[in-house]
Amino acid sequence: MQTATQPSLFIIEDDPLFRETLIDVLALRAVQVRGAGTAREGLITLRDYVPSVIVLDVQLPDIHGFDLCRIIKRMDAFKNTPVIFISGSSRYLDARDRVDGAIAGAALFLTKPITVDKLWSEIELLLAGRA
Repeated sequence: MQTATQPSLFIIEDDPLFRETLIDVLALRAVQVRGAGTAREGLITLRDYVPSVIVLDVQLPDIHGFDLCRIIKRMDAFKNTPVIFISGSSRYLDARDRVDGAIAGAALFLTKPITVDKLWSEIELLLAGRA
């Protein structure tokens, strides 16, 4: 398993347009960015890729994001890797759901629509906290 020397991001998001847009725009910020469209693809990629931050959609087609986050956080390589939940569902605007996200292991919970600038500023804060 290799760890990137430059900051790296992994985006697990089932909306291909949103995922690819994030990857393309964030790659312009001198970070390595990879993406996956399902939890299964994400777990396979994480066997060989240790990102600095994981951006995780809550509503994935195969595993709920909260459950995936718990799985990831149980892996030794990712115990200290910040996870940012993102969701476009109004269901996750409730404070109790955000607490559940934090209990699952997320550092942040952001709501779509989100600008790349806002997401990047949150990622920078998380990266600064790890330095």
